[in-house]
Amino acid sequence: MSQQFPSPASDSTTPATPSAPAPDAAAPAGYPGPSGADFLQAQAPAPARPANVGLGIAAAVGAALVTGAVYGTIIGLTEYQIGFAAVAVGAAVGFAAGKLGGPNPLLPVLSALLSLAAVFGGQILGIAMIGADELGVSTLDVLDLGTSLLVDAWKETSGPMTYLFLALGGYTAFQSARKAS
Repeated sequence: MSQQFPSPASDSTTPATPSAPAPDAAAPAGYPGPSGADFLQAQAPAPARPANVGLGIAAAVGAALVTGAVYGTIIGLTEYQIGFAAVAVGAAVGFAAGKLGGPNPLLPVLSALLSLAAVFGGQILGIAMIGADELGVSTLDVLDLGTSLLVDAWKETSGPMTYLFLALGGYTAFQSARKAS
């Protein structure tokens, strides 16, 4: 049994040329139609999300609380103030405020103030941890004595580097908030 196959087309070795698309009736006479360059044109940017100042403030307060506690723990464990940690506090507070709050001119100033409070609070917590270690009591017992005693201890132990670290934290927060928005 044999099978018959249809005979090939007369010129099967050359590929068929695709037919040109029909001209667009709405296009001008000299316009060839859409090209690949039309797809390479820049698309309109996505609409910017609206600034949420409340969220930026809340994020900055949260970052100040967390980083201030971490900074105080570092001071309490090492018994040294570390400048990079104060800068990190400011950077975290400013970044959180700027990224979530948008380009509001209030946020850099508020970030600087919150960073100053966080660095100061961290220094107070570090003094409390060091005092608790020396007295053989818990840190909470020292914190229960009152902030006036801790602030007096801070005044006695503070020097130029203490104020420099406060300034570095505030400046870094201000700049981070401006750049993150």
